[in-house]
Amino acid sequence: MANDQIELIPVREDFVPKDVYLSEKFARLEKEYLWPKVWQVVCREEEIPRVGDYVTYEVLDESFVIVRTDAETIKAYHNVCQHRGRRLVEGCGRKARLRCRFHGWTWNLDGSLAEVLDRSDWDGCEDMSDADLALKEPLIDFWQGFVFINMDSNAEPLEKYLDPVPSYCDGFEFSKMRFHWSKSVRLPCNWKVALEAFNEGYHVAATHPQLLDTVGDDRTVSFAFNKHGMFGYFEGTRPLGTPSPRTGKPVPDDIRPGLIQYIDQIDKTLNAIITHRDAAASRRLMTDASADDDPMELLGKLAGFMQEAAVADGAGWPDMSFEDVYKAGTDWHVFPNFVFLPYPDGALFYRSRPDGDNPDSCIYDIWALARFAPGAEPELKHEKFYGKDDWREQDNFGLILTQDFQNMHNVQRGMKSSGFSGARTNPKQEKVLSNFHKVLIENYLNGEASK
Repeated sequence: MANDQIELIPVREDFVPKDVYLSEKFARLEKEYLWPKVWQVVCREEEIPRVGDYVTYEVLDESFVIVRTDAETIKAYHNVCQHRGRRLVEGCGRKARLRCRFHGWTWNLDGSLAEVLDRSDWDGCEDMSDADLALKEPLIDFWQGFVFINMDSNAEPLEKYLDPVPSYCDGFEFSKMRFHWSKSVRLPCNWKVALEAFNEGYHVAATHPQLLDTVGDDRTVSFAFNKHGMFGYFEGTRPLGTPSPRTGKPVPDDIRPGLIQYIDQIDKTLNAIITHRDAAASRRLMTDASADDDPMELLGKLAGFMQEAAVADGAGWPDMSFEDVYKAGTDWHVFPNFVFLPYPDGALFYRSRPDGDNPDSCIYDIWALARFAPGAEPELKHEKFYGKDDWREQDNFGLILTQDFQNMHNVQRGMKSSGFSGARTNPKQEKVLSNFHKVLIENYLNGEASK
């Protein structure tokens, strides 16, 4: 199958060829050699708390049903009737059995065959045992409350696949977080364009200028970890709560108001990572901290105020030191299509998927998780904005996300110019992007196509 290999200008740390986002051939190779071979996040365990609860997950032509079969067990099946190929279920819900509406073939929650209408009509036919007709299962595994599947029966274990992400991020205890909100949107761009918009912090200065007065030094450093990647603010000369050096503004004598303003901005314009509880707790800086405190001491006190508020609220707090949180960075990319921004009291997760075979469209899922006292979680509602222009509405997504969506739309359009050959990725701040494409092409597309 060597003829299927992709002839592209090689990916470098400072260059990604544009065809990886635009080429229909590239999208076909992803469909054949990437998506069937990787671990993909399909849902959260709390989405299916009761026996019989199920959700569906779709990527390209594949559909899966993920169902809780008993109090301790979640299973995944290819969402297809073994008789004539009709999909068994749509969306999410609760079933005692999985029954095809076409001819009534039925399966138990454990995937075993329950009923075939007029089964005796197949007497003497081959491959008609209960085992032959059981629902087909992808691999399934779990990490921090997330459910993963892999269509490749020979795939490496999820624990090995994720390495080293858990060693940096398990301390946040995502498994103890619950949905604050969940939104999905159809975006007019390739799934990788959407994913990469949240894979680097280099864009903040131009895309989110409203943050520059309080974000501190907004220069980031990015790192590749095997197939995954991370970036963070590790070399800053100014602390959070102060103006970016790009503004030309001096560091104020008292950074407490800037810290409070930054927390408020994230809370009000993103409504994720930082919780309303954190925003309220930040105001203690003006009464329980001093303008003379060292900036790192102020950040430590701010984290302490947030922790006290969460514990008093019954939501708990992870056993992480300030150094642990710092080391974990700001943003992680789990290959191929999962990105998250972690924080002790909340976290924001992104999942990007192709929208059918169209390389100019994708489905983008956004999950805001937070800590809640048991029983205080809001009712889970998955909002879907799949209309042509739904992504344009700031009321649906808030200022920060809407600013990002504008970039995605215009990047996809702009890359089609004959005057553009490829992305000139920043070797220091966008290394996660170039590493992603290098792994995608060399390890999956050309690597698999050449076998």
